[in-house]
Amino acid sequence: MGLLQDFAAPLVEGFSQLGLASQIAVAVGGFLVLTVVLNVLNQVLFKNPNEPPVVFHWFPIIGSTITYGMDPPRFFKENREKYGDCFTFILLGKKTTVYVGPKGNDFILNGKIRDVCAEDIYTVLTTPVFGKDVVYDCPNSKLMEQKKFMKVALTTDAFRSYVPIISDEVVSYFKRSPDFKGKSGIVNLPPKMAQITIFTASHALQGKEIRDKFDESLADLYHDLDMGFTPVNFMLHWAPLPWNKRRDHAQRTVAKIYMDTIKARRERGETGAQDIMYHLMNSSYKNGTKVPDHEIAHMMIALLMAGQHSSSSTSSWIMLRLASRPDIMEALYQEQVDNLGADLPPLTYESLQKLPLNQAIVKETLRLHAPIHSIMRAVKQPMPVPGTKFVIPTNHVLLAAPGVSASDPQYFPEPDLWEPRRWFKESPLAPTIVREGKAGIGAPEEDDGEEKIDYGYGLVSKGAASPYLPFGAGRHRCIGEYFANVQLQTIVAMTVRMFKFKNVDGSNNVIGTDYASLFSRPLEPAPIYWEKRDKEWE
Repeated sequence: MGLLQDFAAPLVEGFSQLGLASQIAVAVGGFLVLTVVLNVLNQVLFKNPNEPPVVFHWFPIIGSTITYGMDPPRFFKENREKYGDCFTFILLGKKTTVYVGPKGNDFILNGKIRDVCAEDIYTVLTTPVFGKDVVYDCPNSKLMEQKKFMKVALTTDAFRSYVPIISDEVVSYFKRSPDFKGKSGIVNLPPKMAQITIFTASHALQGKEIRDKFDESLADLYHDLDMGFTPVNFMLHWAPLPWNKRRDHAQRTVAKIYMDTIKARRERGETGAQDIMYHLMNSSYKNGTKVPDHEIAHMMIALLMAGQHSSSSTSSWIMLRLASRPDIMEALYQEQVDNLGADLPPLTYESLQKLPLNQAIVKETLRLHAPIHSIMRAVKQPMPVPGTKFVIPTNHVLLAAPGVSASDPQYFPEPDLWEPRRWFKESPLAPTIVREGKAGIGAPEEDDGEEKIDYGYGLVSKGAASPYLPFGAGRHRCIGEYFANVQLQTIVAMTVRMFKFKNVDGSNNVIGTDYASLFSRPLEPAPIYWEKRDKEWE
């Protein structure tokens, strides 16, 4: 005791001689050190053998938030090597359990509604962006009805009408854009692809009347809505931060456009229209309630937003990849000449089916550049992990990362190589799912041989135990996957007809990924050099 007093006395005396500010600083520093020490001891001494291993972290609450946020795919890969397919990390103070690989995809994405819940996770992000009473701001049963309403715009007959619309929008955009005047030039491509995707989707899915209200400034509003999905908004969705102010302004502005359009159409007593807005204006829920106008407006926002961030990102990645591989861009052009005719007739839905490399470009880009790197679910009751001793408790969040298996050499030979021809059965790089015919995305009505299930909005593939799930799986599988493929294939085919691309420095390098939003996108600026094939379309 005497030795302890002799040791502590000068420390206490020295502390008392410090000024107040210094004493506070020393006390805070001591508290932080103690917190770190206790946090480390807790990880080392109190491991729960019935829960997945926890990724080591120095600071509580912060946990692995920073390293995860900087590069989620690398975070998943590195920790998978350390801890296995199933592990837990601390994300903004929340225990988040990752389960990667096909088994993990199935366990999380095909989870029963009594076990997992998407609404509890995402409503804080989606409600300020889409609006009230739609998507995750309503019971799941209502969401399934809303998705069923949308299916009328996602049929093969509808797609046949969309291809010429999308083609014309692409040509029109490049003709009027000041960034594509002259014979050649350099352009930061992602903002241009964002505008092209919003123009093509709004015209195809929502009709000419809505499309005519869109210009570049309105397309930029959709970008502001997209930035409402920044990860920090899981906690600060309510905060008066600059991006949230822009998000809220954009939501009010876009919703008013839809509300005004609905009002005008009702006042003129329109009948017989075929577009999705008219369909919603004349639809009722199962309980007999007519769909309210504000819900129609918010569903219209969701319809475009649901595909805008992913299609915008994917179309940008496609063009950047083509700029890094001009040989493949030329192969795409030659494919059209060989299969459609040297005069390159107008594109049709049927002609897209004759362009296998064009289709493979989309598949391969989605494989390497999954727009959504993390899919989360709240745990509603303890969930045993099949084949392990782990039980995921209700204070955890589950996280699926299908992009991990899509870049796993176990399933995709040379996974880091962007090689569209791997989607041909005869390719030496063809994965098993291609050889077995399980990787195609055909028309909605096609029978791909897989077991189907109806969650309330039409039949979808029941299986989620696949290494390639670019559109998710289960009850929240993206209903727009077929439209996205038609849209992207058409954009690529028309762009290839008009341009040659290459990297500004002539290299084969590809730019890095921006993970600032929940939706991965190319880092900007992402310039490419473009050259027109001919002057006829000017």
